Amino acid sequence: MNDAMTFSFPAAVACGGGHDSSLDACVALGVKMFRIATALLFDYSRELSTDLGRLLADCIPRSYRKRQPSRPHRASEAAEGRYHERMSSQNVSSGRATLAEIARDASVSMSTVSKVLNGRSGVSDGVRERIEGLLHTAGYSRRGTVVDQERLIELVFASIDSEWSLQIIRGVESVARENGLNVILTESGGRPTGEPGWIDGILRRQPVGVVLLFSNLPLEYKRQLAIRNIPYVILDPAGEPDADVSSVGSSNWLGGLTATRHLIELGHRRIAMVTGPREMMCSRARLSGYHSALDEAGIPFDPTLVDAGQFDYEDGVAAGTNFLTLPERPTAIFAGNDMQAFGIYEAARLLRLAVPDDISVVGYDDVPSSGWMSPKLTTIHQPLIEMAEEATRLVMALRNDPDRRLTRIELATSLVVRASTAPPRRERYENEQYVSGKIEKTCANFMD
Repeated sequence: MNDAMTFSFPAAVACGGGHDSSLDACVALGVKMFRIATALLFDYSRELSTDLGRLLADCIPRSYRKRQPSRPHRASEAAEGRYHERMSSQNVSSGRATLAEIARDASVSMSTVSKVLNGRSGVSDGVRERIEGLLHTAGYSRRGTVVDQERLIELVFASIDSEWSLQIIRGVESVARENGLNVILTESGGRPTGEPGWIDGILRRQPVGVVLLFSNLPLEYKRQLAIRNIPYVILDPAGEPDADVSSVGSSNWLGGLTATRHLIELGHRRIAMVTGPREMMCSRARLSGYHSALDEAGIPFDPTLVDAGQFDYEDGVAAGTNFLTLPERPTAIFAGNDMQAFGIYEAARLLRLAVPDDISVVGYDDVPSSGWMSPKLTTIHQPLIEMAEEATRLVMALRNDPDRRLTRIELATSLVVRASTAPPRRERYENEQYVSGKIEKTCANFMD
């Protein structure tokens, strides 16, 4: 298809003044020329993939469209048949839906439909909902390339308040930079599904794709993103993602199992755990891994040694203080994340207890500052940067191929042993006594 469109017309016919036949010939020729130009314009507009093509087509009277022979387009005849069935049941015009037809069936102007598509204000909730419903029913999806939209990847957090968030940002930014894209951050609110209203900014900005740190999206939001051809992936899902959602996570159950096994292998039997929010899937998975390790070692589960928090530093201080003031305190604590582990360090310091001499501590995430603590924190490495990179690549793949199969990716976790774990004091004392006795016996034999 040429970038420019050229019309060629026959040479003008002289219209002599006062001659009705010549005047009639000129009028007839003019009408023919207009019909030819209109037909060519409509034929060209059908080949355009952007909204400009649809707008050009909408400007052409239907009477001229019907005179053109039908040509095969992107949708197959079977797809067209399914579309007709959908439209007839919803009182929406049959055939390929144009924005003008959506506007007509919604009893609004084209500019109102455009406002809804682009997430702009000035449309009542009722009208917006009606237009969104018609767009969804019609199977409308804005088909454009990355060039058509702002070159943005949007990263949506419930809250940005820790090193954990910075690791995610680094991973997304790395892949975005490779693809010539910029990253925009959105903080949606403290809930796992975000506060109402955050979606409006995304609809206005029309990014290439979205990486979400949520559990799931409401059906209405899914439809709004699908209509605008904005793919999304859920990263480190807080809950079980819906079957129609791609996600990237890590092996949380294995991480909980590995951390607890490490403490058991050191000789600990009384092991406490601080978890995250109980409604979050990663918290439940890590707790389940902790349970499995205890059961595997034949250690009875003690519910007084489990406390739930919000993955905050303050959780660690509170839970650590509670555990370390029990009549029979634990010899080790497994924290649901590194921030909680840092809080446990502080609780031990306030109670004049030493890590790991009096209490062993294992964290989770392996954020950079875990290696700066004193003593350096033993923790479970969660590959946050790699997870964010995979999620961003998956968004790009869905953008380039909307029909791609949905994907679930789970990356492996691993144990990083540093200086915050050691055998419990009693076992260390017994080992020291045993070694001391062996040395004395060896020396006595040597003297003899």
